[in-house]
Amino acid sequence: MCHVVMTGRNAKDELIEIADLVTEMELIKHPFRSGIKGQKGVEF
Repeated sequence: MCHVVMTGRNAKDELIEIADLVTEMELIKHPFRSGIKGQKGVEF
């Protein structure tokens, strides 16, 4: 038994069609937009 997890943007329709699970996330609010820099060990 094998599980494959793929991440990224703009998946092709063919991939979406054969996938068992597809999730689309939408950014609502992020501290980067307010000028808060990334934290070592968290964002990078």
